[in-house]
Amino acid sequence: MKAMILAAGRGERMRPLTDHTPKPLLPVAGKPLIVRTINQLVAAGFTDIVINHAHLGQQIEDTLGNGKHLGAHIVYSPEGEQALETAGGIINALPLLGKASFLVVNGDIATDFPYTELYKIKVDLAHIVLIDNPLHHPQGDFALDKSGKVIENDHQRYTFSGIGLYHPDLFNNTPSGISKLAPLLRAAISAKKATGQYYSGFWMDIGTPERLQELEAHLRKL
Repeated sequence: MKAMILAAGRGERMRPLTDHTPKPLLPVAGKPLIVRTINQLVAAGFTDIVINHAHLGQQIEDTLGNGKHLGAHIVYSPEGEQALETAGGIINALPLLGKASFLVVNGDIATDFPYTELYKIKVDLAHIVLIDNPLHHPQGDFALDKSGKVIENDHQRYTFSGIGLYHPDLFNNTPSGISKLAPLLRAAISAKKATGQYYSGFWMDIGTPERLQELEAHLRKL
């Protein structure tokens, strides 16, 4: 199974750190954030990796190269200076991802989620990983029913972790260009073609300099 790391975000909330460095390359405990994600994916057997990029994206290619030194085979999906948002970025990369289901991971999260669990999942249109609602997103996003289907209601809502398996058919009716993933997920949920799982372990959205410092302190403790 191929994997894609979303690395095209501008990182506005990270400025001024991201004025000259793309967010995925910001160092944490001596290692770029995206390298930590690649290390985890490779350890779990995801060695064919697609990375999209936009602002300052050439720095990502220059740093990671073809991924051989990380045990991976990395190819890139450049978007130019204007990022295409989540769905748009995935659609742009579909020719590199093939016709089977693939894994997508946000490039600005840190987690110890066991990616090996995802190999056994049969994907209809989408399968997403949900986590407890962080302080900065207390309302959550989606819920799960007893059969593992993702549903939308006002009770026991969890936050989408930025980790998901997607079938290319999820993007069939969406034209290329700038587009968000959430409407496609909600359409799949409405059609009862989206499953999910809850993960209670370590997870952080590294969206601000303060959270970057929190992750640094967490890793130093480990």
